[in-house]
Amino acid sequence: MGENVPVRCPACRRQHTFTPPVFPCACGEPLAPPLLRGAVPERITHRTWTDAWVTVRCGSCGRQDQWPQPELGCACGAVLRIPVRPVPRPAPPSAAPAAGPGTAPAAGRPSHIPLPPTATPPRPMFRPMTIRTGRDAVTAAALYLKWLGFRDIMQSPERPASGIDLRAPGLVAQVDPTTRPAGLRDVECLWLHGLSASAVSVFFSLAGYDDDARARADALDVPLFVMDLTGTPQPANRPADELITTGA
Repeated sequence: MGENVPVRCPACRRQHTFTPPVFPCACGEPLAPPLLRGAVPERITHRTWTDAWVTVRCGSCGRQDQWPQPELGCACGAVLRIPVRPVPRPAPPSAAPAAGPGTAPAAGRPSHIPLPPTATPPRPMFRPMTIRTGRDAVTAAALYLKWLGFRDIMQSPERPASGIDLRAPGLVAQVDPTTRPAGLRDVECLWLHGLSASAVSVFFSLAGYDDDARARADALDVPLFVMDLTGTPQPANRPADELITTGA
């Protein structure tokens, strides 16, 4: 299961408590990348698909697979790569501990997805979708918006010239799957589309946001989310925190 570890942002020195997302192994055992406690997180300034995966071994069946590298979006706008313990050499079969009979795995969830404290009844656990392509990022954002309560979400079949990837009654959303942080113009264009449609404007980015974009989004009340490759959006500003709390 995922282990809580303290993480300090190297950019703003803000302290976080991070739990890696838990996914089922092919054998059904809940599995999370083992975090390297005490290691300094790396700020992601350039993202590539090839360096965003780590090897994880299941302690139950011994299977090794590629899993998304754990990431954390800080409130200052930095996206941090959390170091993972390397896979050790397999122990001899005789040294492997026997599994306890009748032990049921506990369900896990990413601790950084807050459930709204005033919701009645509370939302079910959000189930993310692993991102491997740009279209996966759009689909993952649509799933998250649906979890927030938006209905009848429509995806653009291809990358539209307007930049609006998702639409729903009262909603326009943009998903930036590129390796550069979203900029001021990106936020302002999205806000104008939302203004003309009398809709909430929501931005999702894999690489985070530059300082001007964050400041403008705060002034315009545009919710900003940072997505990691597990497909788990994290709020990056106050309007995003409020949207999670209130829902659609």
